[in-house]
Amino acid sequence: MSTESVAVEDLTLEDAAAELERLSKEIAHHDALYHGKDRPEISDADYDALKRRNDAIEARFPELIREDSPSRRVGAEPSNTFAPVVHSRPMLSLDNTFSQEDVRDFVASVYRFLGRLPDNSIAFTAEPKIDGLSMSIRYESGKLVTAATRGDGTTGENVTANIRTIKEIPNELPKGVPSVVEVRGEVYMAKSDFMALNAQMEAEGKQTYVNPRNTAAGSLRQLDAKVTASRKLRFFAYAWGEMSEMPADTQMGMVGKFREWGFPVNPLMKRLSSVDDILAHYAEIGLERPELDYDIDGVVYKVDSLELQQRLGFRSRSPRWATAHKFPAEQAFTTVENIDIQVGRTGALTPVARLTPITVGGVVVTNATLHNEDYIKGIGNNGERIREEEHDIRIGDTVIVQRAGDVIPQVLNVVMEKRPSGAQPYQFPKVCPVCGSHAVRERHEKTGKLDSVTRCTGGFICRAQATEELKHFVSRNAFDIEGLGSKQIDFFFESEDPALQIRTAPDIFTLEKRQQQSITKLENIDGFGKVSVSKLYSAINDRRSIALHRFIYALGIRHVGETTAKLLARSYHTYEAFATAMKEAAALFGDAWNDLNAIEGIGEVVARAIVEFYKEPRNIEVIGRLLEEVTPQEAEQPVTAGSPVAGKTVVFTGSLEKFTREEAKARAESLGAKVAGSVSKKTDIVVAGPGAGSKLDKARELGVQTMDEDEWLALIGG
Repeated sequence: MSTESVAVEDLTLEDAAAELERLSKEIAHHDALYHGKDRPEISDADYDALKRRNDAIEARFPELIREDSPSRRVGAEPSNTFAPVVHSRPMLSLDNTFSQEDVRDFVASVYRFLGRLPDNSIAFTAEPKIDGLSMSIRYESGKLVTAATRGDGTTGENVTANIRTIKEIPNELPKGVPSVVEVRGEVYMAKSDFMALNAQMEAEGKQTYVNPRNTAAGSLRQLDAKVTASRKLRFFAYAWGEMSEMPADTQMGMVGKFREWGFPVNPLMKRLSSVDDILAHYAEIGLERPELDYDIDGVVYKVDSLELQQRLGFRSRSPRWATAHKFPAEQAFTTVENIDIQVGRTGALTPVARLTPITVGGVVVTNATLHNEDYIKGIGNNGERIREEEHDIRIGDTVIVQRAGDVIPQVLNVVMEKRPSGAQPYQFPKVCPVCGSHAVRERHEKTGKLDSVTRCTGGFICRAQATEELKHFVSRNAFDIEGLGSKQIDFFFESEDPALQIRTAPDIFTLEKRQQQSITKLENIDGFGKVSVSKLYSAINDRRSIALHRFIYALGIRHVGETTAKLLARSYHTYEAFATAMKEAAALFGDAWNDLNAIEGIGEVVARAIVEFYKEPRNIEVIGRLLEEVTPQEAEQPVTAGSPVAGKTVVFTGSLEKFTREEAKARAESLGAKVAGSVSKKTDIVVAGPGAGSKLDKARELGVQTMDEDEWLALIGG
């Protein structure tokens, strides 16, 4: 059996040694093609997957790490075409991260290494990772003397003559620079220049080039510098090697010096402190990526302080103070082996494509969402065609799959030329595949439009809906009960023993009592044990008192997410007040209904869903039993001592000029006020800007206090 297909955790010592030997040879082969010949055979994602497998095996079997391990190598051996140059300081590669969690782990590791609390006191730089050719350019007494490729990280190729042809790289630096300066960065070819070059090659009847990165690398390795000069190569500076003296004490400061000395630096580079800001910048760069005139394959994060960089130091082939957050590969081709239907807690039937495994963005993808019946047919939410008419998705089709960041992969299109002759259109089920109840697409009573989602009508008799509801109830943002994961929920739900069954949420809190009275002990069942059962009971009992917004969110009301649950908790303060108001709102008119709709962020669709939930007797019965075991806390109110608007309901209307609507809302809420979207008898203040209309009229009609922006600012103290 080939070791290539064996999971790392299943490898024997002998298998692991054989697999490390195979990986060492295969990665070395691809390194030589990519770095030495600019002719890669596999995608970056597939290459990264090989490197990660090698690292995982070495982590499990450290005694097997080879002298020629890829974890100890950087790049490839320099070619014999150019004279070798030994780098004064090694040109190391960066570790790669692929997810937000990886980035959070990287930042946490920096704080942990330095013995600091993660308080955002350490700044990081974030800049695009250019997909080009790494270069080190050495200046002595201000004059360019040597330029070398990275090579194997220790020795590179002397391409000085060719580097001198790149107009963006100065041949001489300004007066006052250190006597020895090594500027490092990336040589690349702009997309526009690449397109122009290919157009020229096509016009001359010559073979066109594959991509800008390989073209740039090939152009830089020309023996005739005139050829290099004709290719319009460019450069971004972002690092350094040997420096006789440091002109700055931060990463950002050094890059600023490079700009002063005449080097192009990336304008998207930023200095940031929090992980959230770092990830937001990554997202912004990702959005700008298609519009950039150069290829990037991720974002590089570095600790800004050079003193901290020095303290953090290096691993064998990469700095501990930097990482590259890679963009996922955008698309890949694979085959739809089957289409399954998953049933969610609200009864939604979601089709999922089971795919021939394919690596996309550094992750092996085996499933992709097909969203709904219309998506399979190639129809969008508004009835528009999202693929050509015959391009529905069928079992056996070759398809294009896309994965972006942490988003669930989706099937973009079908390769019609590869469709099997016997492939049949997919028939969406008319009954629930779990409980056999009718599956229907509801029609909106106002618009008459069919809902895009097909739903099971089985409700609580549907096992899938019931188990998913329980999994939601114990999830992190709801009751957050440790030890009750997906597998445990399935076990308790399927059990036929009354002492073990958990079919509804209240059963969770009676489990320990039922077990005390039973001869069937949970601790004697495979997968549990005395210690884990004790921890489970403790975790359950810790949640007998819970924040009101968590309680409301855990109920699983359709359209009520965590944010909406917080709005409801803050508006009604206690669960008793909330439940009473929802029952009174059942008529869909009157004060209770109007008050619910007036909450900023609660529209009619959400309000109807909440009211319908409380009209269902089964829901009321389950909540009643739950309240015998659990106490929802009163919602915490902002500390607003001395606030003139604490507890008041405020409505903003008209075109506000002194502040944005979001700023006004945030400031009012910070002072303890509730911000509503409409005016009712319970409204205390209406703040009206220019152009205020019906809301201002209704406030006057009801005798509600009204004021302009200046009066509001005077009231709250500016």
